[in-house]
Amino acid sequence: MATFHELAPGDITTARSFLNQLIDVLQEDISGSTSRRKYQHFVTGGVGPGITSSLFQTVYDQDFTLQTANPVFDVTVGLAPPDVLSNGIADQTKTGTDASQKYLFPSSSLMMREKTDVYRQFAQTLLGDGGSKFTVPLEGSSTTTIDAAMFIAFKRLFSRDQIKRETFAMRFYQTASYVSKVAGSDMPPAADGNGVQNLRSTSLSGSAIFTDLGSATQKFSTVGGQYGIIVDSANNTRQVGLMFYDAGVAVFDLSQITSGSQFVSGTIDAMSPIGTTVLGGAYTETAKTAKLIPDFITSASIDNIVDHLCSARFQSGSLTAITFQNVTNINSSLIFCRAPADEFNYSSNPTYVDKSDDKRGRIVVIDPGQEDKQDTFTYVTAVGLYDSSGNLLAVAKLSRPVEKSPERDLTFRVRLDF
Repeated sequence: MATFHELAPGDITTARSFLNQLIDVLQEDISGSTSRRKYQHFVTGGVGPGITSSLFQTVYDQDFTLQTANPVFDVTVGLAPPDVLSNGIADQTKTGTDASQKYLFPSSSLMMREKTDVYRQFAQTLLGDGGSKFTVPLEGSSTTTIDAAMFIAFKRLFSRDQIKRETFAMRFYQTASYVSKVAGSDMPPAADGNGVQNLRSTSLSGSAIFTDLGSATQKFSTVGGQYGIIVDSANNTRQVGLMFYDAGVAVFDLSQITSGSQFVSGTIDAMSPIGTTVLGGAYTETAKTAKLIPDFITSASIDNIVDHLCSARFQSGSLTAITFQNVTNINSSLIFCRAPADEFNYSSNPTYVDKSDDKRGRIVVIDPGQEDKQDTFTYVTAVGLYDSSGNLLAVAKLSRPVEKSPERDLTFRVRLDF
């Protein structure tokens, strides 16, 4: 049975603390087809069998069909809309507008409206205006505009309340697999099975570490919260993207983190009778000229681009591909439960008093015949918190019983975290 003591206003205070957790994402988690989930959001009709594609893909920490799998982050790509960035990739690709002022693009390009919409959506969320453009840094007299962007949005389970500054790092391969030329000519090999398709081959060179080093001293903020600049760890002056810490979103400039002018070749989805086409294949109009930017980024579907980035540019080994520390804000109420020397020395528990016929009413903690010499004492095992109506709200259990006697003045600190 409990005894009671009313809390004073000075017995309750608040505190705030932080908990950090290290997150590691392995290369094989990003590159694996079973740990990367696709969604059929985009479907075409008309020419050929049609094309289906995701607007983003989700990377899991294991096979996503398992109930124990956790989604780590979403990854997608976007292009700056023509009305946001003049002379950009989308602006140069468009052929005009229709009666409702929607942009028109050639049939050789794919999902251009969706790519610009993805860019606009992230701009609306992070910059507060879908008509804004991402620049590195966002403000300043000297900025670089991010035209073709890769967005990595970490799930709340892993980013928690925010990502800790100067803990983010990403291992990324800037160059696609090497493509040798056809012997005796300057013609790249065919991408039809007789040559190398480097869009589907894992990159073997050009590894770089991109990090937010220096963001602890260079702090910026916008509608999307605090953000920092992501740089090349080997050259801190080379700025490649933005990290939005509160939103848990990383925005990378594809022209900076890849060798965008490198020749690329491979089979991609297309509006054709067979539903595919060969980009950079021998004896095609892109045989010598197909580049990652702008050819691949405009001609391929979002699934094609994300598949290439995840399966080829993050490698497929067991090394860490992405790492960071998250921050969990812990708000606490500290309640100091005071037990003065003259209180809580007697228990209302029925077993505290002997009820046998010959010893009825004797306090069991006092030796027989020592009632005028020994003081009563108790052992505190739990602290209960009650409201003004006497309703039990919370119980704090002690790790071991604590003796309370008239010679001891105790204070128990109860911490409620939320």
